[in-house]
Amino acid sequence: MAGNRWLKLAISGTVLLFVLAWWLTRPEPLAALHAADHNPAEADIRRGEYLVNIAGCVSCHTDAEGQGAYLAGGLGLDTPFGSFFAPNITSHRTAGIGAWNFTDFVRAMHLGIAPTGERYYPVFPYTSYTKIKFDDLRAMYAYLQTTPPVATRNKPHETHWYINRLLMPVWQSLFFQPGVFQPDAGLDETLVRGAYIANALTHCSECHTPRNLLGAARPELFLAGTEAGPDGDPVPNITSSEADGIGDWDEDELLLYLEEGELPDGDYAGGAMVDVIDNSTSLMDPADLQAVVSYILSVPAVDQGYLGSEQGVRVRGQSKNTQQRSCNANRGGSIFALTPYSDPLL
Repeated sequence: MAGNRWLKLAISGTVLLFVLAWWLTRPEPLAALHAADHNPAEADIRRGEYLVNIAGCVSCHTDAEGQGAYLAGGLGLDTPFGSFFAPNITSHRTAGIGAWNFTDFVRAMHLGIAPTGERYYPVFPYTSYTKIKFDDLRAMYAYLQTTPPVATRNKPHETHWYINRLLMPVWQSLFFQPGVFQPDAGLDETLVRGAYIANALTHCSECHTPRNLLGAARPELFLAGTEAGPDGDPVPNITSSEADGIGDWDEDELLLYLEEGELPDGDYAGGAMVDVIDNSTSLMDPADLQAVVSYILSVPAVDQGYLGSEQGVRVRGQSKNTQQRSCNANRGGSIFALTPYSDPLL
């Protein structure tokens, strides 16, 4: 009898665990956004291409070193939690996101939830993309649906044994606040535009802000750099700190750096910033780039003391000639707030 009782308790516990797992991973309610699935104008598609570029999608979702196809995924990123591989986001209906409707796209970008209901790991920067405005998401979705379909299958992540998607609802409840970008009242329009681009689209904080032991950004060290960035490489402080950051840079120097990768002393950027510059910041409209520069230089100083700014941006540095070859080959938040997440059609 006692054995039967323990068996029943074990079965009941298992059922409860499955119910709890389903509850935690169920799709969030989101109003039908199929109204946005329309025949977009050519201008919307071109704007979407621009936004996809500056949002860093090309750098992460194209394995250029492995000669992968445009946006077909496969690029790996090593983290303390394992290796993660960017997925195929071409218009292929089975290997890519061609079968997604706009609702699926919004749920992924704004809520970190896959069409299947699974929660994404935050190596996908939905923690920043949640701030992207709906009109911009529509344009990005429209462009991605026009990209050439590529049948490249996604590589499975190689995570440590204790990392599981069933844990992600808990992580999101602790560290993720969905919400579209809303600026503080009374801010200069240039700063507002720069804050939006830097924090929502180019997601600077995802690399330049240190993380805690659970992989969540530490807001008190916003943009203050980290010794353990992507692939384990150090990432520099880009606050206005003159000791550790770029507080001694002027606007022209930062503009030149983000356009061409040239540092104030004439050396050139290296490491992951080569891709960021080549595939994102160098492609920005002049007004947008100026807005980003104005915003970055306005970020309050945070001193950490472990890494000087110029040393940081030169990590795994390249010579000027090497950088120039790379450029030629590859070309071609304290001042904002979030509104509570709500359905755009309600």
